Amino acid sequence: MDIVKGLRPLDYVLTAVMVTLATVSGLENVNAAADADVAHALDSHSVLIIPVFVIAALPILWRRRGILAAIAVSVVVVAASVSAFGWVTRCGFALPLSLAMAYAVARFAGTRSNHLIGLVGVLALQFVTLVKDSSTGGLSALAFSVPAAAVFYGIGVFVQSRAEQAPTPTLSVDYVHA
Repeated sequence: MDIVKGLRPLDYVLTAVMVTLATVSGLENVNAAADADVAHALDSHSVLIIPVFVIAALPILWRRRGILAAIAVSVVVVAASVSAFGWVTRCGFALPLSLAMAYAVARFAGTRSNHLIGLVGVLALQFVTLVKDSSTGGLSALAFSVPAAAVFYGIGVFVQSRAEQAPTPTLSVDYVHA
């Protein structure tokens, strides 16, 4: 199948973690009491929050093949959730997702311009996540999330530089396995 071509086992693990976080965050919103202890009262308890959050998290699976498209899809879906559900808690899945995306930009974006576009996309994802986030009360959490994304991007740059310096094998694979 072409849609799963080039995916690695850790891609599935990361996606499972992000989808689990999205599901748990969605369930928390659906099951929250009217007097939940959050910075801003929740506007919605719709069960549709769960699949929307899962759809926002799924693009991380294809980060190796198209990190910019993956970020764009997540930003669009999270932004749609803001208009659809209003004040709900999104930070529980979308901030970890933005950190994973920041790392992936460093590893898979390629050109400098793609890095810049990807980092702007990560910032946009954080913005739409926090603009009406009931748990954080709004954009004040950017003071934490932006530096955290910078750290994850830096780790990705370091890992990518190490991967580019890795020695290439001197024996052909055919010879080794013959």
